[in-house]
Amino acid sequence: MKYDFNLAVNRMGTRSIKWEPAFLEKLDAADTLPLWVADMDFVSPNCVVDALRERVGHRVFGYPFADGDYYDAVTGWLSKRHGWAVKPEWISVTPGIVPALSFIVRALTEPGDGVIIQEPVYAPFRQTVEGHGRTLLNNRLVQTDGYYRMDFDDLERKASLPEAKLLIMCSPHNPIGRVWTEEELRRVGDICLKHGVIVVADEIHHDLVLPGHRHTTYAALGAEYAEQAIICTAPSKTFNIAGLQNSNIIIPNPEMKKKFDKELNLFHVGGSNVLGLTAAAAAYSPEGEEWLEQLLVYLDANADFIGQFLAGRLPGVKYRKPEATYLAWLDFSALIPNGKQLERTVKKEAKVLLNPGYGFGEGGDGFMRLNFGCPRSVLEEALERIARTFKP
Repeated sequence: MKYDFNLAVNRMGTRSIKWEPAFLEKLDAADTLPLWVADMDFVSPNCVVDALRERVGHRVFGYPFADGDYYDAVTGWLSKRHGWAVKPEWISVTPGIVPALSFIVRALTEPGDGVIIQEPVYAPFRQTVEGHGRTLLNNRLVQTDGYYRMDFDDLERKASLPEAKLLIMCSPHNPIGRVWTEEELRRVGDICLKHGVIVVADEIHHDLVLPGHRHTTYAALGAEYAEQAIICTAPSKTFNIAGLQNSNIIIPNPEMKKKFDKELNLFHVGGSNVLGLTAAAAAYSPEGEEWLEQLLVYLDANADFIGQFLAGRLPGVKYRKPEATYLAWLDFSALIPNGKQLERTVKKEAKVLLNPGYGFGEGGDGFMRLNFGCPRSVLEEALERIARTFKP
């Protein structure tokens, strides 16, 4: 491979919340091996680093804007990788998807309105809904032997409620790693269209689909679905540039986009920083795509390694290989069903920092989320520590 994903990069002294001891102490996780927050430990593509180096060399960092070249890079990537023809005027650039979700909720709902989420799911979904005084409607996912499905009957019931206005959907899903099929997405869309519920699809992991699976962009299902949808994308997870705070919120419906942009302008947070724009445009290039293809091969092998390790050393932990993302959803419930106790054991005895499953809402107790976007040596060490702690 052209890129060395086995390279272990020392991230100390870089203000990394994942690695810096000062930050880990705040989490009562000093001296742990961190495989928690969803950023990878790999060096970003050379094309991104070179573009940033050139931009920094200019030495002037005034207010930037997204120009034609930027929009060409974004729309070209979405067309080539995802088969979705996006018009530049649909795109609102924001400094991250999480803040954008707050602006979406504020722009398109009123206090007390219902917002559907599908737990266990990325924690900021619940926080955004409840934090803005909206009513949380949980269409909880159904699990069978580690495989998750949507409960469409329950979704129909929730969407039919008069207060239901939005569905925030994680696609691909964090933390369970499902890539929703076109059939599943179409069923979601048909229910939401029937009841006038807007679909907000967080597709930040759409490029991180492992071999054998295919992501379907929700809005690419058809014009009627796109007109009642907002698609949230970003290069941050794909190319390990989360710290540059850049995302693209795509809204084909002009009235919905007008409301969203009005909310952005009210808080003066539209746009991205100059380095974020530079990195994103460089990442969405042929060289960035080559790097991504090799990354996916490495992540797939890491995902397989986890399964082999657990089968041989820790069969009490259930694991189903994810279809996308670099996040493993590990079921420790047969060993320690209590989420708080499980978190303490992994953190204090195994000395590994993972995300506790209870933080992802209903259905997460007894699980831990492990970030395997790291060199194999780091992953193996973390699993060894856990295996020694839970040995029979």
